[in-house]
Amino acid sequence: MNSLEQYLVPYLISQLVSVIFLIVAWKRTKWARVLFALLFFWAAGTNMYIGITKPDTYQLYADLAIPVYSDFINGWFSRHNHIVIPLIAIGQFLIAFGMLLRGWWITAVCLGAIIFLLSIAPLMVGAAFPFSITVSIAAWLILLNDDKSFIWQKRQNHLSISKRIPVSDNN
Repeated sequence: MNSLEQYLVPYLISQLVSVIFLIVAWKRTKWARVLFALLFFWAAGTNMYIGITKPDTYQLYADLAIPVYSDFINGWFSRHNHIVIPLIAIGQFLIAFGMLLRGWWITAVCLGAIIFLLSIAPLMVGAAFPFSITVSIAAWLILLNDDKSFIWQKRQNHLSISKRIPVSDNN
């Protein structure tokens, strides 16, 4: 089986998942934040485990990446992967955890997710391109449209009922 056939099913599943992320972020930003938290918790756990137990596994992605990334993976990254991969996992964990918080955390982790996702896009098939582009657009939709409250809180109106200005009926 050649490498294209080997990656076809996971690739197609990844594309479907990315479209789901995009639709959910467009319709329900809080649900999308939950999806992001799940994705990044999973990625953090996977990368921490691999980064500690067998960091050379990621050398396989060099053949799938654009040339400048391939050179980086085969060069500096290959000599420091045992440090870099766990650091990436910590960043992914912070993104996942931050998606469950509120306020400026949402802004920070959405920007972090976008930067991370765009930075893995040149891995091409190794990162299921254009998965990371589509999901980064979903993060942008959260950044723009979410009320940045806790995910279990309902969206707040701009004025609470007690602060609304009553409309007088002047005859």
